[in-house]
Amino acid sequence: MTWDRIRGHETVVKSFDSAWRRGRLGHAYLLSGPIGVGKHTFARELARALLCEKPAGHLQACGQCAACALADAGTHPDLFLAARPDDLVQFPIELIRELIEHLALKPARGGRKVAIVDDADDLTAEAANAFLKTLEEPPPGSVLILIGGPSPERQFPTILSRCQTVPFAPLSNELVAEFLRQRGISDEARLERLVRVAGGSPGQAMALDDEALWEFRKFLLKAIQNDPVNAFDLATRWNQHVEDAGKEAGVRRRRASLVLKLLIGMLQDALRIVHGVPPLVADETETGALERLATRLGPENLMAWIDRAAEANVQVDRKVQLELVVEAFADALAR
Repeated sequence: MTWDRIRGHETVVKSFDSAWRRGRLGHAYLLSGPIGVGKHTFARELARALLCEKPAGHLQACGQCAACALADAGTHPDLFLAARPDDLVQFPIELIRELIEHLALKPARGGRKVAIVDDADDLTAEAANAFLKTLEEPPPGSVLILIGGPSPERQFPTILSRCQTVPFAPLSNELVAEFLRQRGISDEARLERLVRVAGGSPGQAMALDDEALWEFRKFLLKAIQNDPVNAFDLATRWNQHVEDAGKEAGVRRRRASLVLKLLIGMLQDALRIVHGVPPLVADETETGALERLATRLGPENLMAWIDRAAEANVQVDRKVQLELVVEAFADALAR
């Protein structure tokens, strides 16, 4: 992997290279932006460039030395990778303590140590407090890279004040389509559908490339046609669909969030139809149903449903009990 693989974020690459050349590289960064746009890939490539044993005149890994190979494999002794386990809803303090102990050791191969903390939005208050001193004054030669979500506001102010925030923007539809083709998606209708719902996120597009989700979307479209909505049936089917994703809490939350994003997309398409704008995701077989929904609800109620779905998605992200989120949302639609 080289910087050439980091598509759509060339400005960020150049800013880090410029800071490295001037000897002004920071010691703690927070990568912030939509999920699935390449923050983790960037962090791994930055770590590899910093740990490379045959650096050129700029911040780029050679890709051939032993350090590059170890960094690629995630086994470099001076690289620490930490992420919230999928079966937990919060980032455990034990991982932060392990990171701090790792950074306190002298580098094994060179003069630098790099730590990448994924899911930094999920730090508990206890874990964040334990991390503060290291974030503010890490051992010499250490670089800490925190990976957060779309908004830096999810971070504790004490964490945010000790990091340089690096914003990552959504990618263009052309780059998302190119990414999907490279992943073997050649059917144009399927590819175009995924690009439309991706919101500039290749990772989101790949997560939505799941026929079970799209089958459930068909059920959702039928369910919200009912007047009133059958809250019990909707919640029961939805919770079962989430459970079918697997046993791990993180996997279930991702599926619940994806369902809400598909529902928001449908409601936004209905709103577009109200205003005489072609739907973005819905095909011709769904247009009639969305027109009837738009006529029954009207623009104000459609907006209220969209806002309520967005609120439910925030609750999912903040680890509120999934069954309660789904049941409360279904009840809100029924009312």
